[in-house]
Amino acid sequence: MKFEWPLMLWLLVLVPLLVAAYIWLLSRRKKGALRYTSLDVIKEAMGPAQRIRRHIPPALFLLATIIAIIGIGRPSALITLPSQQQTIVMAMDVSLSMRATDVEPNRISAAQIAAKTFVEEQPPDLKIGIVTFAGTATVVQTPTRSKEDLIAAIDRFQLQRATATGSGLLVALSTLFPNSGIDVESWVFGNPSGRPGAPKSASLDGAKKVEPQPVKPVPPGSYPSGAIILLSDGRRTTGPDPLEVAKLVADRGVRVYTVGFGTLEGGVIGFGGWSAYVRLDEDTLKAIAEITKGEYFYAGTATDLKKVYQALTTKLVLEKRHTEITTFFGGAAALFAAIAGFLSLVWFNRSL
Repeated sequence: MKFEWPLMLWLLVLVPLLVAAYIWLLSRRKKGALRYTSLDVIKEAMGPAQRIRRHIPPALFLLATIIAIIGIGRPSALITLPSQQQTIVMAMDVSLSMRATDVEPNRISAAQIAAKTFVEEQPPDLKIGIVTFAGTATVVQTPTRSKEDLIAAIDRFQLQRATATGSGLLVALSTLFPNSGIDVESWVFGNPSGRPGAPKSASLDGAKKVEPQPVKPVPPGSYPSGAIILLSDGRRTTGPDPLEVAKLVADRGVRVYTVGFGTLEGGVIGFGGWSAYVRLDEDTLKAIAEITKGEYFYAGTATDLKKVYQALTTKLVLEKRHTEITTFFGGAAALFAAIAGFLSLVWFNRSL
């Protein structure tokens, strides 16, 4: 538990003073009771239960005071709450290596099945967009709530040569912020604007291009309304450096959950007269997740991949975050104070 105003907890030093004041009042009442001719008669009339019961309302009031003081310190706790995510963009590797049959029936089919299951399990108010990347990156489905459209887009995946992981991540970010002026063209085909020493960008037809306004960086992982899931089974062979793109993503506060799918040790895979050496770039995927305050998952089989997407569903629907719980303490203090006052009136016909 954390406190926004921890100095207010110094008020707890008043608690021993309240206890001392209560004991002093009891001692004064005992002195007053000595005027009676027989204390035994009074004790017998009160009974042991009555003598204990008389301390319950003050004890409850003291507890209410302690809880109220803690509430004044504005406590916050790590609580699991419904996620604020509104849009998820899935960036899927569709390089030729995804046709490998080391995962039955093959990698791409297993990835499609797992992705469709993930889509079907999401809440109806969540928008999902889909980006595919190989030698280039393409938006195959803009963010939508239509699960039918998303599943149809997944079924349309087409494999291509090369692996541009950075391009896939960049287009996913641009899909998440469609009106932010992210200069995808310059990142993919040249030096991106805003990089130290980068030339001014220009469109492919030679016309001058308006420079995008610089974005004020926010803390990584602080954007609550969207996230990116990036799945890849190989190393980047073309396109921008994915770690440079990850810094751009982190500056916008977006978390990237990366999924490594395939063999860790690497090897030669072949089919239809085509062969290539494939090795999962786990270090890069881990670094992307670390830079953006996301998380990395490894899936070596189709079953593993389904479990990864199930874990992602839980993370995206429910999330743990520090939440101020002052209201809880205020309500509890008021409840105990009300109970103390009620018992005092019912048992002794007096208020505290």
